[in-house]
Amino acid sequence: MDALIVTDVQNDFCPGGALAVTDGDKIVPGINRALQAFPIRVFTQDWHPAGHSSFASAHPGYAPFDMIDMPYGPQVLWPDHCMQGTDGAAFHADLNVDPADMIVRKGFRPDIDSYSAFFENDHQTPTGLEGYLRSRGATRLTFVGLATDFCVSWSAVDAAKLGFETEVRLDLCRAIDLDGSYEAALADMRAVGVRLS
Repeated sequence: MDALIVTDVQNDFCPGGALAVTDGDKIVPGINRALQAFPIRVFTQDWHPAGHSSFASAHPGYAPFDMIDMPYGPQVLWPDHCMQGTDGAAFHADLNVDPADMIVRKGFRPDIDSYSAFFENDHQTPTGLEGYLRSRGATRLTFVGLATDFCVSWSAVDAAKLGFETEVRLDLCRAIDLDGSYEAALADMRAVGVRLS
């Protein structure tokens, strides 16, 4: 059983957004077409409370894209983005959300960030997505969305480690590429057997 995981195609990650990914909106028509081919469709949505610990604004003296150490490991500090209930957190207007069987919201715990669709950044706290997919009989997962080098790659790596056959459609993703993060993400995914297409 195949599942498509549509990752964080939200206004703040698209041009004009608070954490815009170059050409992030260009993947929307392709994702809409891809949705028709999958019996299971899951969307993820970054969903931060105001003042989230991953925001640079929550750490006086730090700027967006600085790195700090958190109890769960290194953390990039981001511009305020995808705050609950804001237009920035909404899905891109052209994205066809109606086919979604499930929407997984992540990053809502104030003290820990969440890139992966499966676990918070401590790699231990589950989102519940694994159980949902297994109960639906999913064995093969295809990932699309934003951004390749953070939420998509972390999700794909976790999926592979959990035993799912995993593919990332690079043509339907876009990357931030922060200090070489894109090539590092590709290497991380290949290392655990993720198919890149």
